[in-house]
Amino acid sequence: MKLFLASYRFGAHVDEFISLTSGPGRVAVIANAADSWPDAARLSAVTSELRGLRELGYDPMELDLRDFAGRKDELEAELDSVETVWLRGGNTFVLRSRLHQSGADEALASRVRDGSLVFAGYSAGACVASASLRGIEAADDPAEVTPTTGGSPLWTGLGLIDVSFVPHFRSILDENDVGEAMVERYRRDGVEHLTLTDDQAYVVDGDRRGRI
Repeated sequence: MKLFLASYRFGAHVDEFISLTSGPGRVAVIANAADSWPDAARLSAVTSELRGLRELGYDPMELDLRDFAGRKDELEAELDSVETVWLRGGNTFVLRSRLHQSGADEALASRVRDGSLVFAGYSAGACVASASLRGIEAADDPAEVTPTTGGSPLWTGLGLIDVSFVPHFRSILDENDVGEAMVERYRRDGVEHLTLTDDQAYVVDGDRRGRI
């Protein structure tokens, strides 16, 4: 199993991302964490992700989960055509809802676990890999889910890892010190967690795993 989970894009570890993905190849960019944003902001976010990956030599394309509700076979065919999925940041609960509605949650998890797909992403895209999303409501509003996706918030993640993440820890992106509140809650509840600064990432490569 291979995971590259960061706070902000590649952090300071783009070389690790390239190594983990065995160099440039086809990448499916999942930007549905931004679905509650205005259309222009969402489009700009997607364009930025595609451009960044192209600059590294990758062949990225957007995989918009809104197009695959009730079309799981077609979604699986798309996943089988790429080597890596890249999930960008936004609202973790909105992303989780889209993953569920399209069947991408099970399809992704099974391929990542059998080693046929590398799972990479940052912020919401990293948090959704955890077993539980409890505590993330301090940073992301679950109330955005219903008006955006028509579904209800889900509180379980993909279960690819047991640890929960606190992204943007003590970063300029965390203007309201949300990270400190998340850490306090996790400590109180006895939840295993890791803070990630915007330079850091958490990597799983077979038996090798840890924060870098």
